Amino acid sequence: MASVRVAEYYAGKALFVTGGTGFMGKVLVEKLLRCCPDIKVIYLLLRPKKGLGVKSRLQEYINGKVFDKLREVSPEAFDKLRPVAGDIESEGLGISPQDRNELLAECQIVFHVAASVRFDTFIRDAVNMNIAGTERTLQLAEGMKKLEVFLHTSTSYCRSDIEILEEKLYPAKHDPFKLMDCMKWMDDDLLTHMQPALIHPEPNTYGYTKCLTEQLVASYNGKFPIVLARPSIVTASIKEPIPGWIDNLNGPTGIIVGAGKGVIRTMYCDITRLADTVPVDVTINACILLAYLNGMKRQKDIVVCNITRSECDPLTWGEAMEYGRNIVHDYPFSVMLWYPGGSPTDSKLLFKIQSIYAHFLPALFIDLLLRLLGHKPFLVKLQKKIEYGMDVLEHYANRSWCFKNGYFLSLKNSISKEDDKIFFTDISNMNWPNYLKNYILGAREQCCKDDLSTLPRARRLHTQ
Repeated sequence: MASVRVAEYYAGKALFVTGGTGFMGKVLVEKLLRCCPDIKVIYLLLRPKKGLGVKSRLQEYINGKVFDKLREVSPEAFDKLRPVAGDIESEGLGISPQDRNELLAECQIVFHVAASVRFDTFIRDAVNMNIAGTERTLQLAEGMKKLEVFLHTSTSYCRSDIEILEEKLYPAKHDPFKLMDCMKWMDDDLLTHMQPALIHPEPNTYGYTKCLTEQLVASYNGKFPIVLARPSIVTASIKEPIPGWIDNLNGPTGIIVGAGKGVIRTMYCDITRLADTVPVDVTINACILLAYLNGMKRQKDIVVCNITRSECDPLTWGEAMEYGRNIVHDYPFSVMLWYPGGSPTDSKLLFKIQSIYAHFLPALFIDLLLRLLGHKPFLVKLQKKIEYGMDVLEHYANRSWCFKNGYFLSLKNSISKEDDKIFFTDISNMNWPNYLKNYILGAREQCCKDDLSTLPRARRLHTQ
């Protein structure tokens, strides 16, 4: 057990965070500011957009609901945030010489969280964001005079061809450096033609580029301490910053909302398969502990950790759906196109047939009525987006995944009991009905803008 407490280790440290405005990044920044109050500074890579400079974006950022608790208990903590104008997709991260020199002189810990999480991203864009973006961040880190640890977030779904994913590195199918070179001279038509063969056996460019990015990160092995964190499907928080916090419709969340609103009536899913999901606050706590433990050790060999559920308090997709049905009955969404219902099937053919009758024909009928009434149609377009989301999820919901996660499970035993209460990583007793209730309420409020005051009316409509 480490003799130095987690907050003590981070005290006086300067951190650099990429992807801090994303789902995981927000929770990371909030947790560090709230539970490691003596951090010196967090440099936050921010891209100017929508006519806003980085200072305006930072103000907009800290006004988000994810920081409500921090604003209440420690509003002065936001003074530790230092925006750095830049872009993960630009050469040299688009950072000014002045900011670069400051980072090189001061920064001690790097959390590289930035990535494209869209599964249908064109390969050129996925390579530039996930692989080249990581190389740019590593090149910056290599020049940091005080660097103690570099944490890179990957995914446990980086190798679809491996039956048992252990907590170790695997050689990639292709050389990431050669692939980046190819992106410089191949035109879009050629890349479009080659993409299916390039990414096989991965089902999408996300898994493919994440795999190659691990190979790129491994090329820096021995230069400075590196931790490679592989979360599985990251879902709503179990406790912090508030139970059920979620701010996007990616992955299972989109299915929850679609089914709750009655838009999804069927899906292709083997309900007997286990859902390997980990709450976002547990995932972030694990990343903070991994950087802490390996930053103190300063070992040069790369460390890999699968942040996965595996067999800890397992839940099947079928059990999750059944819980969801009961919860939505008690906590319905305000706007529903149809009464929630339907059922999954493990037959791809039956799913295709059911989709036509349960999804697209009703959508066409409603859009036709909208046109006749002089309104803009939207449901067919919405169904196509939902279909895409289900296509993505079906790869992960229709096969068994085996992730070895011994290092992840050992984290709680590597810290004091007091720190384990603060940076909790135990997922052995989830209380699934309560967790999924908070998950649905979080999606309802954060993603659909339905606060609790809308529940009475929603319940009346739901029972009519």
